[in-house]
Amino acid sequence: MEDLLERWDLASQRVAEIAGETAGKTGWQDYFHRTAGFLKFAAETGQRWQSFTLEEKRERNRQLYEDILPSRYAHSYGNPAYAAEKLGECGRYLSFLYSELRGMIVYAMENRIWDMTVCCELFLEVYGVFAQEGAANPREIRDILYWYVSDYCEEMIERRIQEQLDPACSFAAKIIMEADLQTPDYLYDFGEWITDSERQVAQFLSGLSQDEIDGMARTYTEGYRIGFLNAHKDLSKKKTVNIRYCLGFERVVHAAILQFEQMGLQPVIYRSASHIVNKKQHHRIGYYGHIPNNQFEYDHRGDAALFLDEDFVQRRLRATQEAYEKYKDWADVHAGPAVMEIFGETPFTPENCPEAFALSESQQKLQVFCDNQIVQITNRYIKGEERSFTIIAWPVPEIGENFPEIFQEVVKINTLDAKLYEQIQQIIIEALDQGERAHIQGRNGNRTDLTVAFHPLEDVHTQTAFENCVADVNIPVGEVFTSPQLKGTNGVLHVSQVYLNGLLYRDLELIFKDGMIAEYRCGNFVEEADNRDFIRENLLYHHETLPMGEFAIGTNTTAYVAARKYHIEDKLPILIAEKMGPHFAVGDTCYSWSEDIPVHNPDGREVIARDNEVSLLRRQDKSKAYMGCHTDITIPYDELGHIQVLTAQGAVTILEDGRFVLPGTEALNEPLDES
Repeated sequence: MEDLLERWDLASQRVAEIAGETAGKTGWQDYFHRTAGFLKFAAETGQRWQSFTLEEKRERNRQLYEDILPSRYAHSYGNPAYAAEKLGECGRYLSFLYSELRGMIVYAMENRIWDMTVCCELFLEVYGVFAQEGAANPREIRDILYWYVSDYCEEMIERRIQEQLDPACSFAAKIIMEADLQTPDYLYDFGEWITDSERQVAQFLSGLSQDEIDGMARTYTEGYRIGFLNAHKDLSKKKTVNIRYCLGFERVVHAAILQFEQMGLQPVIYRSASHIVNKKQHHRIGYYGHIPNNQFEYDHRGDAALFLDEDFVQRRLRATQEAYEKYKDWADVHAGPAVMEIFGETPFTPENCPEAFALSESQQKLQVFCDNQIVQITNRYIKGEERSFTIIAWPVPEIGENFPEIFQEVVKINTLDAKLYEQIQQIIIEALDQGERAHIQGRNGNRTDLTVAFHPLEDVHTQTAFENCVADVNIPVGEVFTSPQLKGTNGVLHVSQVYLNGLLYRDLELIFKDGMIAEYRCGNFVEEADNRDFIRENLLYHHETLPMGEFAIGTNTTAYVAARKYHIEDKLPILIAEKMGPHFAVGDTCYSWSEDIPVHNPDGREVIARDNEVSLLRRQDKSKAYMGCHTDITIPYDELGHIQVLTAQGAVTILEDGRFVLPGTEALNEPLDES
């Protein structure tokens, strides 16, 4: 530790000197002056945080994040296009460096001296190249950045896995359990970007009674507990639960922690990744505040292109294996994630940035291989057959002026009568089990024309192909689903507009042949090649193709009506949207890594459709069986012509022109009739 502190003192002092230089602020000198100033300011902020007044904390928070906000992004070195314009061939390398160094904010807030030190040392090493006489060589800059990632990936990965498993590492839990949550002032202590949205959520929740807060939390924690119960998994063997959420909901999280503790579970609450080694494109996994600029995140989604090669992949896999082995005792008692999503943010439509890094075709294959291997390592230590999850979503004020009403409507949606839905959905399942396949037809401009094949049942009295989903792991209630048989699943899936993983897809069309995506297109960009690249990267995750991993019929017409009433269809998360019509998941099945665990519906029948022809490859080669993704695509009721079950005796219609017509399901139309 003494050596580390000495390194930190030397590095931070030199950075401060560069920040204080005033001569020659053009070109690369401006970049290093501004970036050094940021590093110095972030470190000082962390060191002095407890001495600041509330107003000073607010101002510091603004200053730390203002450079990448949309209003400043055109002239930020975080923008690869601007960096390339000002710094030439070295521009995108220095933009990568800038992005990596922004982690200094959270390292300083958490007093993570090692992370702060290696960031500053990296900055100084690159600065040293530019400070020499003559033009800087882009190759030399690239090599410095490559070896930084390669040399330190073991430490970065080990720290990440430790904080995912060890409750002692939870910086956030201490704030949640000790802060005064009746005012939003505590939000700045996390070190994330805080806006009016997070403050308003915290303020809104502070106005609810403790009984209301406990009820919101109990919906979430009981869903988690019941998920273990329904899957016949032993929760008593587990000691930790990972809570993922967005800042502002601390009162609910506080209540959830107390409820989980009654189940014998300690909270593990880790921040979304800061080091490039631990990031997955532009996605955030863990807790976070307001995203300062989605375009900045999107522009840096391909930064791994700078270092992703076979040597790095092998190093990363070894580091992951060694870290899990080191923390295997914690991994063995980890129960899985409990996730609180948010929705209502301003929809984001990305713009292409040619100057940004992008994975080559060979790197895409390496990424797929690496992700697959990491999932396998993880499942050896956090066993799929022993863990579970739950997920729920809440709106935020950006959803509109009716936020309080919408929030209460979502509380209603999340707490619908599960028993009523169970009974109605059982009727739908009995009809589906009569057939060999379903036909789904679109209307009102929707071009869907799709046949989905079912797994055959040997005994309809003891077996079923569809699971009756009753709001345990997947809240709210409202779907029946199956893993389709791939052979015989053919046709076109089309949606006019859909948000998937935070990205807008316009006029999305997927064509399936024997259950695999054979062709794909969308209308986001003028050039067809850009549209294909967009889908391949963000929906196929660089796979050549994906199987249809799920076919489901959503039954939550209450959610559908609320969405139409408040005009928030485009802002709903897939968690709710998937319950508002039929949906189709591309990627793994819902049972991935747990296919051999028996699953039974409330009527006692076993759900036998837990595999498909791709997942069955696990018996020979797990690397060919799992895609590492599962993305639901929903056709809303107003774009649905019909869903028919095709049986040996003819067609049985379940939905027609967006309404349930199967006898016994009429109650699902009542919200539609009342709207």
